[in-house]
Amino acid sequence: MPGAGRAAGVRRLRPQPSEEPPALEEDQDLLLAAAYVSDAQYNRNVPFETSPRAIRLYYFYNHWTMQVAIYFFICVDLSLALFEEPALFPLPFLATSIAEVLCLIAFFGRLVHFAKVTPQMVFWKDTKNICIMVTIALTLIDLIIYGSLEAVNIHSVRWSRALRPVFLINFPESRQIRRTFRSIRNTLPDILYVFLLFMFSVLIFSLMALKLLGDRGLRTVEGLPYFTNILEIAFELYVLVTTANSPDVMMPAYNFNWWYSLYFITYIIINTYIFMSVFLAVVYNNYRKHLKNEIRKLAYLKRHKMMEAFNILKVKVGSEFVVMEARWRRLARTVMPHISSPHLELLLRISDEGQKGYVDKMNFLRLADLLNIQVVTMNIKRHPLEEWMPWVYQSSASLLIQRMVRHRIFVWVYDIIILINAIFIALDEKNPFISYAEWLFLSLYIIEILLKLYTYEPRAYFGKKQFWNWFDMLIIVAALVATVANTTIQSASKYNSQQVLDIVLILRILRLLRVIVSIQRFRLIVTTLINIGPTILTFGGLILVVYYVFAIIGMEAFHGKVRFFDPNFTTPDALVCGNPALKDSAFARDRYCKNNFNDLASSFIVLMELTVVNQWHILADGFALVTHQAAKLYFISFHVVVVILIVNIFIAFILEAFFMAYSLEKSEVETAIERKIQELGVGIQEEEMHDGKLVDNMDAKDSGFSGDDGDKQRKALKGLYFRIASKKYRTVDALLQQMFESEIAPEDEGPPLDEILNFSPSDIYPKVPNFENSA
Repeated sequence: MPGAGRAAGVRRLRPQPSEEPPALEEDQDLLLAAAYVSDAQYNRNVPFETSPRAIRLYYFYNHWTMQVAIYFFICVDLSLALFEEPALFPLPFLATSIAEVLCLIAFFGRLVHFAKVTPQMVFWKDTKNICIMVTIALTLIDLIIYGSLEAVNIHSVRWSRALRPVFLINFPESRQIRRTFRSIRNTLPDILYVFLLFMFSVLIFSLMALKLLGDRGLRTVEGLPYFTNILEIAFELYVLVTTANSPDVMMPAYNFNWWYSLYFITYIIINTYIFMSVFLAVVYNNYRKHLKNEIRKLAYLKRHKMMEAFNILKVKVGSEFVVMEARWRRLARTVMPHISSPHLELLLRISDEGQKGYVDKMNFLRLADLLNIQVVTMNIKRHPLEEWMPWVYQSSASLLIQRMVRHRIFVWVYDIIILINAIFIALDEKNPFISYAEWLFLSLYIIEILLKLYTYEPRAYFGKKQFWNWFDMLIIVAALVATVANTTIQSASKYNSQQVLDIVLILRILRLLRVIVSIQRFRLIVTTLINIGPTILTFGGLILVVYYVFAIIGMEAFHGKVRFFDPNFTTPDALVCGNPALKDSAFARDRYCKNNFNDLASSFIVLMELTVVNQWHILADGFALVTHQAAKLYFISFHVVVVILIVNIFIAFILEAFFMAYSLEKSEVETAIERKIQELGVGIQEEEMHDGKLVDNMDAKDSGFSGDDGDKQRKALKGLYFRIASKKYRTVDALLQQMFESEIAPEDEGPPLDEILNFSPSDIYPKVPNFENSA
């Protein structure tokens, strides 16, 4: 859950009814209820005061412009490392310091704004707010000290730069990244025991290696003593767990006697295959355990917020409390101001199935989910040619062409053409026959687009959601322009633009993606990957934070120690990466000079290479030679944090997310919306949208509407059709939450707020079969 660790449902501070006019009080109640519904819709957990002034400030706090602004300043603050020494694009210290101070002012202003909408006791107990304030103060102190020393030409360390990711993590907008960090923090105790046991195993094997091989007088390929120092042995065996130095580390002993290979084989089986698998198992088990606890909190807090909104707006009709239709409409409009009238009417018909004029409690609690499901409203229009030349467009020949284009065989034929085109692309481009054939394929693609534009209404064909239609058009137009440009260049002179030709070939190959998506099994996998894509970005933020901190530390420790020279340079400095300490080292021999920490971009590339693991010990040895052997601790720490911990959590997340998105069916709310769409006779199925195909000869039916109001609504809906938007809008968190919510009875209001906030994985709660067996 985002934000504070305290409930969004703070005890309401209602204004005295005698002090306010009834209409004004009703508006304030509506705004408060809308704030709760909006929080439930977006899973926000920001506690806020419920006074009218605080509610309006809270709406402004959540406005998208404010969120874009704070992310802009966070990006500027993080990117300052590109312009500070050691810099990729050097700027004066005064310029970067002014920019950083402006960012700190923006962060402080956002924090003050947050304090204005949050109860003071909650604000000062929230560790996020304390972290932000402390980081701002430490950054200012560091700026003053560093600037003062620079003024007297004394160079110092900008240590506060490593604290910049604190702003990205701790603002309420970054709740997903913060939740991931919580998962890591909660998983650490269990991982620590496994890691200690693993290190104990490495040390035991190190001692065995020292006793077995230390007195044999063996030497490495470089001529150095082999396995005579316990620390060097431990480092080499740690590297062997990653397989980066296999079989090099074993060869001196193996060459001496093949029996020693059994020692290394035993070590690899125990530490690489068993312990690394145990790491993944422990991480996966704990990640799932804490994830379920987080989702449980989300589900109950969401129910709690919707109950708060219902209690504000409810009135008693007969023996039950309900929300009247007029107030429900105003509430939905307040939460989503840009919702279309047909869409709102559709949601109302789902919530008020009996058309009683009010929405009961059970249906009201689904409002946040209803608003979260994207229903695309489409206004079906006639083709322009049908309006301009109906006698031509409706002729027998024209209708035959339209039926051909709409037929599934038309798609299959062009899929086969794309596959044949791929075979031609793989052949020799210099062959004249192949060259002419490419013009034939390009002509066929252009004919395909023209036939589709003739058959389908152009504005619908190039609608906002018609991704593949836009993709085809852009690919074909770009390929046509590039092919014409390449032919013109070749005919004008003997000069051949290889770059243009490469672009043409790449654009042609990209059309193969259409075939992949047209195959049902492939489409299911691709759709699943698209579904989990937005949530994967959370780990992109996590990796950015870790990389940034390690990059700043690396730049402070290693910048200038290794330098890159142009390959044409043959000076002695070029051969040793500008540092004599690297003479005869594997780092220099392998020409790793460009792998340095001399700027932020280079540092990120080095960290990426360390994440891949291969040859990471060469990098560690190189930087240890130019500084101190203790530098290896930096590289080991990075490996432990990123490769053992974060990568395993990422794998656990991918497994869980893929199982969720691959196996889950539609939610109950989505099914209800689709059922109502079909009952009203204004539905468009997903399969009817293939290749831009919109509804043909479909009219809005009368079912679902009655009376004079029904006649007006039928007229309003005439020509308007609905469909559920692509499932790419559903995140893994939403899927998991729907699973847990499906097990909560509609009448269950959940435990008290304090109990919800203090949920822990060890709590006893009802088992959820689907949730438990999701993997």
